[in-house]
Amino acid sequence: MSSKNGLSFDNLKVAFASKSDKELRNDYFLFTALGQRWLVGLAPAVSNAVTKFKLPVKRIIRATVFKHFCGGEYIEDCNQTIAHLYQYNIGSILDYAVEGKGREEDFDKTTREIIATIKRAKGDPAIPFCVFKPTGLSRMDLMEQVSKKAELTAEEIAEYGRVKQRVKEICSAASAEGVRLFIDAEDSWIQPAIDSMIEEMMQLYNREKAVIYNTVQLYRWDRLDYMHTLLKKAEEHNFYIGLKLVRGAYMEKERDRAAQLNYPSPIHKDKAGSDNDFNKALRFCVDYIDRISFCAGTHNENSSMLLVSLMGEKGIKKDDTRIWFSQLLGMSDHISFNLAHAGYNVCKYVPYGPVAAVLPYLTRRAQENTSIAGQMSRELSLIVAERKRRKQKG
Repeated sequence: MSSKNGLSFDNLKVAFASKSDKELRNDYFLFTALGQRWLVGLAPAVSNAVTKFKLPVKRIIRATVFKHFCGGEYIEDCNQTIAHLYQYNIGSILDYAVEGKGREEDFDKTTREIIATIKRAKGDPAIPFCVFKPTGLSRMDLMEQVSKKAELTAEEIAEYGRVKQRVKEICSAASAEGVRLFIDAEDSWIQPAIDSMIEEMMQLYNREKAVIYNTVQLYRWDRLDYMHTLLKKAEEHNFYIGLKLVRGAYMEKERDRAAQLNYPSPIHKDKAGSDNDFNKALRFCVDYIDRISFCAGTHNENSSMLLVSLMGEKGIKKDDTRIWFSQLLGMSDHISFNLAHAGYNVCKYVPYGPVAAVLPYLTRRAQENTSIAGQMSRELSLIVAERKRRKQKG
């Protein structure tokens, strides 16, 4: 796929410039395995077994899946990945990927860890963003109650006050250190509480530019309306908007819940609807670039190329800091590396955390991506093509 200015996602030499022959061979075997649905289906059981029974397989996991998709177990372990990506003009998003905790002390610990990522990112152009997941700071049940405007007990009111204080501490740190901050999207039934908190943070800290970024899942049919409403609020209250645009990661879970509880599914009926809304969201953000800074979080070649075209049509510079492209570490390098090589702003999510604690995150990434087999097949085909190119050259 190529653009009018010569950018091509088919340039394998650029896409795999950072990979040695040995690394490509290892990647070949990894993606061959991940392309097997039955193997991905075993992931939850393996994850639970490792956590519950402390099975001695962490060394194998660390050397394969963990090594490919994560930066390390601790912030300092990510330094090599951060430096490596930045050699190719790709930034890193430090992502503390520990999930499934539910105690107040765990929420406080996660808060401290996120603030530590912000302090690490301060003044380092190799780390243009940090990120956090709201359910790392709060019980889901509590956010569901808040989202549906249920009456809270005195204890729940106090608990939610602590949640909001954690969010404010993190956002305040990001503002003070000059680090842009993504807040990940969650399930639709708890997203209203998240939207409300993040809009408050935008009004507080996005007075001069976008520092706080909410995430919009465009596989939901109602999120374009949300973006229009948010723009009106920003214009009325004079603050800047930060958005991370994604298609979404909870499709099957969302549809199943809607069917079980007998309410309309918030998810588009087909992929075409999601693609259409994602591309409309790109156009909307470009049209209002003076008010909206955004990141296109996508592994979709067509959407990535569309944004490139829109920037060209509007005369927006490739390195305009209000527009970023983003992909996951270890995925879609043909998009990331070719965009960065062409001069666009690109960053990769770099998850980190103890191996056993990050396994649920890695499992969720596989489970929630209903096109995982297709995604792995594409990655594998690119690796095969690059290995063939190198053999022919050699």
